[in-house]
Amino acid sequence: MINDVPKIKHINSGQFFLIAGPCVVEGEKMVLNIAEKIVEITNKLKIPYIFKASFKKANRSRIDSFTGIGDDNALKILSKVGSNFGIPTLTDIHKANDAKKASEYVDVLQIPAFLVRQTELLVAAAKTKKTINLKKGQFMSPESMTFAVQKIKDSGNSNVLITDRGTQFGYNDLIVDYSGIPIMRKIAPTVLDVTHSIQKPNQKSGLTGGRPEAISTLAKAGIAAGIDGLFIETHFDPKNAKSDGANMLDINNLENLLEKLSKIRQVINKL
Repeated sequence: MINDVPKIKHINSGQFFLIAGPCVVEGEKMVLNIAEKIVEITNKLKIPYIFKASFKKANRSRIDSFTGIGDDNALKILSKVGSNFGIPTLTDIHKANDAKKASEYVDVLQIPAFLVRQTELLVAAAKTKKTINLKKGQFMSPESMTFAVQKIKDSGNSNVLITDRGTQFGYNDLIVDYSGIPIMRKIAPTVLDVTHSIQKPNQKSGLTGGRPEAISTLAKAGIAAGIDGLFIETHFDPKNAKSDGANMLDINNLENLLEKLSKIRQVINKL
């Protein structure tokens, strides 16, 4: 369970936890600056925090899209975030042989939504004994995540999370089904990804679009629905981010949003 993730603070306070950071490691200074800013905010608000960034992007729409600064360089930067700030870190893996390598640098391994049915990948991740964050496929029902979670547990690892990142609704839109949250919470602690859920995939340009103005609405609804954690991609300059900038939250708006969400959680806890 999330309680087993190392170095998480305040986990039993009734507060939601936060997974947040840039989409991908663009460079050391950028990553450390973002981590420092979010640590400052989450410490102030007593929100348990896991830093996230992909060490590489393997699932881009176009062949000329940015994929990373090199696996070893990016993983070392993620390790530096963990050691410098005393926080757990998360990154995606795409192939079974990524699991062992990434697990030497980060605390949480994330399985992308498109790959969550790949048994070999899930088993390899589970065997690292790290906490595994399973992104729910856009094509999957909440109930079907039972089987993905069971693959992790059957591989000897009970440290597993589910993250909802929206369900396909037509060809170029996603929708969050909040009625699925209590279903998934019965299977494993559940996170709502409020930035990928507002994506507009497969635009004519080959780039993913988004509606960042909807992030706050989705996050508030998720907290009200009893979500265990939130997943937010954020950046100092989303318009110039090298991946997924169209659906990121400007980091300058993060504190205000988290303050509001904390107040909603306090009210929910009293009901």
